[in-house]
Amino acid sequence: MTAPLLDVQDLKTHFFNEDGITRAVDGLSFAVAPQETVGIVGESGCGKTVTALSILQLLPPRLGRIVGGRILFEGTDLTRLSERQLRAIRGNRIGMIFQEPMTSLNPVLSIGHQIAEAVRIHKGFSASAARSRASQMLDLVKIPDAARRLDDYPHQFSGGMRQRVMIAMALACDPKMLIADEPTTALDVTIQAQVLKLMLELKAKTGAAIVLITHDLGVVAETCQRVVVMYAGRKVEEAPVGELFARPAHPYTRGLLASIARGKAGARAKRLKEIPGMVPSLREPMQGCAFAPRCQFAIDACRLQQPGLRPVAGEPQHQAACLRLGEVLAP
Repeated sequence: MTAPLLDVQDLKTHFFNEDGITRAVDGLSFAVAPQETVGIVGESGCGKTVTALSILQLLPPRLGRIVGGRILFEGTDLTRLSERQLRAIRGNRIGMIFQEPMTSLNPVLSIGHQIAEAVRIHKGFSASAARSRASQMLDLVKIPDAARRLDDYPHQFSGGMRQRVMIAMALACDPKMLIADEPTTALDVTIQAQVLKLMLELKAKTGAAIVLITHDLGVVAETCQRVVVMYAGRKVEEAPVGELFARPAHPYTRGLLASIARGKAGARAKRLKEIPGMVPSLREPMQGCAFAPRCQFAIDACRLQQPGLRPVAGEPQHQAACLRLGEVLAP
């Protein structure tokens, strides 16, 4: 069996402020194989983005801190590296596509300068070679007239083009893994489809693994091989993507799938199903299953005992953290 490229083990990331401790990620484990695409899904505030920031050690200084667990990348525990060692990995071995490119790109530096800078630092290219590489990357992400646009600034690009620039920057140093945090959220549907298609094409060319963070299960269905479902900082289900859509085993996953709009264009709209109740506060220690207050299957044991991941019968790669799997999966 191939060793995982990334192996996150029992990760706990907390934020410390005057109001107390926020347990943003609370015991998360998952692995990513070489050249695999893994989706991390869940509603806003479940810990998806904090997971990505934890992997790259980009948490807000003095506020966020990893308090437990390990993050193994190519066998090296990233939590034990110095800042200098981490800088050699960020943007080089691991690329990152942030959610909003307009706030991630430097508005006073040209696009060409920003792409070339990473190549000069990590690969030791000369200025001319780095500029040539930047032009090549813009051409690779299908930006028209790439060589001429090297000297343009972020505000001169549309939202979809800025996201393509972010992809070009993330891939410029040929990383082994790409972390994409909601890469299509701010884009319209047509541009979303173009960006996702581009990411898959580039993955096929470069062989990079992808961790795709999103709240959009449609995006997961289109792009991922495996999916991790998070709720309140914890993993509640993990499965191959086809298996998850065919047989969701956790009540929260079922609620997410039931809330997706269905039906052909022009058909009479149906009321979307909502998940009742509120997301629990991550500032309070949680006893039992975090989803129990909102779950129709919950019993007293669910509120007292935190469920561990259990295999779903018939599919060893499908696991769910639920004490009542049999009742949830019953016809």
